[in-house]
Amino acid sequence: MIEVWSWPTPNGHKVHIALEELGLPYTVIPVNIGKGDQFKPEFLAITPNHRIPVIVDPDGPGGVRLRLFESAAILIYLSEKTGGRLIPADPVQRYTCLQWMMFQMGGTGPMFGQYHHFANYAQEKIPYAIERYSNEVRRLHRVLDKRLGQSEYLAGPEYSMADIINFPWIRYPERRNIDLMDYPNLQRWFRLVAARPAVQRGVAVLADKKRPGPMTEEEREVMFGKTQFAVR
Repeated sequence: MIEVWSWPTPNGHKVHIALEELGLPYTVIPVNIGKGDQFKPEFLAITPNHRIPVIVDPDGPGGVRLRLFESAAILIYLSEKTGGRLIPADPVQRYTCLQWMMFQMGGTGPMFGQYHHFANYAQEKIPYAIERYSNEVRRLHRVLDKRLGQSEYLAGPEYSMADIINFPWIRYPERRNIDLMDYPNLQRWFRLVAARPAVQRGVAVLADKKRPGPMTEEEREVMFGKTQFAVR
């Protein structure tokens, strides 16, 4: 059974959704990133990068135990483990799928994350940073909206890993000061994906572990202070 070391974040939910869509058995090991579980020896023993998610598959390629981090790499692996499911076999659609997966890894993930940090978490509000990342957040929404005005799903006519990897980052648009009504094609796609039973099961994983209130000072230090930059 696949071990998923994870937390209820967009990056964690990508993997939860993919596993649910593929019907692969898995067990979740919570890594409370607000309390610093990502720095514990047992987690660092399976990844050189103290970030979630990480999977451990005891039945990896050739029966060899596989440890894998980086969510896009995990999704590609899970697809290949199941005979190429959720990544199109057609070469053009396959590369289109991979393109939109990389768009998330290099675009919506880091840029939305920077906006959240400067607009919502940083104690010192820096107008330049907030404006810069706010503009980029809106631009990325426009890119997705334009694509989804041309295609039912991101990679083409069929649902794929490209949709799975992007969907969790589009949730809670109000946190990015975004109204999805301004992006009708993206809103149509979001509703379509959100209605899938496997997606609903995936985003429910560890949902009871979410922080009930504002970030504490201890959590702020763990997430953004010196702790994460200590030499290990």
